[in-house]
Amino acid sequence: MIPFQHFSLANGLDVYVHEDHTVPVAVLNVLYKVGSRNERPDKTGFAHLFEHLMFGGSQNIPSYDEPLQLVGGENNAFTNTDITNYYLSLPAANLETGFWLESDRMLSLSFDPDVLEVQRKVVVEEFNQRYLNQPYGDVWLKLRPLAYEKHPYQWATIGKEPAHIEQATLDDVRDFFQRYYVPNNAVLVVAGNVTFNQVRQLSEKWFAPIPAGALVPTAWEAEPPQATKRAFHTQAPVPANALYKTWHMPGRFHPDYYAYDLASDVLGRGQSSRLYRELVHKREIFTSISSFVMGSLDPGLLVISGRVAPGIALETAEAAVDEVISNLKENGVEPDELEKVKNQSEASLQFGEVEVLNRAMNLAFSSLSGDADLVNQELQYVRSVNVQDVRRVATEALRDETSSVLYYHAQS
Repeated sequence: MIPFQHFSLANGLDVYVHEDHTVPVAVLNVLYKVGSRNERPDKTGFAHLFEHLMFGGSQNIPSYDEPLQLVGGENNAFTNTDITNYYLSLPAANLETGFWLESDRMLSLSFDPDVLEVQRKVVVEEFNQRYLNQPYGDVWLKLRPLAYEKHPYQWATIGKEPAHIEQATLDDVRDFFQRYYVPNNAVLVVAGNVTFNQVRQLSEKWFAPIPAGALVPTAWEAEPPQATKRAFHTQAPVPANALYKTWHMPGRFHPDYYAYDLASDVLGRGQSSRLYRELVHKREIFTSISSFVMGSLDPGLLVISGRVAPGIALETAEAAVDEVISNLKENGVEPDELEKVKNQSEASLQFGEVEVLNRAMNLAFSSLSGDADLVNQELQYVRSVNVQDVRRVATEALRDETSSVLYYHAQS
């Protein structure tokens, strides 16, 4: 259970406060409602670029990290398809330093050409190292445009290609900042050894003077239903052939999300899952295999991926996966099998509440559903899924004709 209080500033900033006086620290989590789905098809990778630029200093504070480190704090950030999330932790006595730093870069980020050039090179190098020059690193660069034809989930968070970042101008950067990095497009969670009145006072002092932005809703085309199977073959100097098979599923806040999540766990979470037991241990078709859901805000993907054993054709491996799925659809899941993955899910949820920083992040994300108390209701939703739900969603979604398959061949 994560108790919290909420208020909004006149400029539209939503603020949530979670008090925990058993810890000596305070956490500030600032979630901006912008991810790679907000980008233009010809200017991708900007959300991730901004994750880096926000640490490049503001007009008033040349170095973001230095003042935070001087008071014993630390910080980081991440970007995905839907959000960009910044977080810091510091001794609770130095809470105001966090407010000062986060509000300042929301108000007056530096648009120094040298900063842009440095961060541009960092991002391009990351693109090359992690996605182009690493074994299997380009999987999502190929799989996303296979699974999505219209929706901007068709490109990875890093972007479509390094050229989009290499060609980014200061005007591009300034426009992106003014469009999305505004208080009425953000959620602030303050957690830890703090009080509601303290947070309200500091929020009014540091964030209230920042003017609201003129939000222009990003309009993107919904992904149409997939009617036929899509397949793509690629090859690279990788250790083994690999198979990636995806199906479309509802978004993170859809009522059926939990049934899909548990269905994927039954199929491929851990070594006791159906896919691992049957295709790794018993039949030795794969050397590793797993299943997971993307958890994106808009309709996402259920993914099965695995490394294929030597001498096994990728098509043979796929047929074996299909057999396991057919068995789930035809015979359903046993109550004790479902209970096992529910227990795993419950353990993950409870583990996610151990650290105050994780609580702050989970609260911020849950607020995107329109009801931040979802963070306290998820366990109930998981427990409510029954064997009929799992069989139903598997039957509805896991059809071969609606799948997208990437056959990743190892070069000989």
